[in-house]
Amino acid sequence: MGKKRIIKKAGQDSNKTASGARVPKKKIDHGILNIEATYNNTKVSLADTKGNIFVWSSSGSLGFSGSKKGTPFAAGKVGDLIADKGLSMGLKDVDVVIKGVGAGRESAMRAFAAKGINILSIKDRTPVPFNGPKAPKPRRV
Repeated sequence: MGKKRIIKKAGQDSNKTASGARVPKKKIDHGILNIEATYNNTKVSLADTKGNIFVWSSSGSLGFSGSKKGTPFAAGKVGDLIADKGLSMGLKDVDVVIKGVGAGRESAMRAFAAKGINILSIKDRTPVPFNGPKAPKPRRV
């Protein structure tokens, strides 16, 4: 239990992290931020205007497990990570597409915007049933 100690060797660079270890090849200035917030998890992906996804992450991939994945705190951490990766690619403006009814809808977007990336539009693409599930049969007495 508890935190694990990380022993650094003399030749390692201390300011490199696992997320920003490699330099991105593609430079984009305008993108689409897709946020899928379910009750159990929050998935965030960053795509260009054509829809090709460059960066993605989720609460589960950051190490949150169980019921902690669906919290606004975990969603904020995901939005923070995606914003850092987007800034390293030269991202300036995004259109946000939100899907789902989870707790991390707004906090992922707020954490992303706090990094200084301009949000141009917000669209809600949550699927809504037209007619709903089939009604139960009438009770026979």
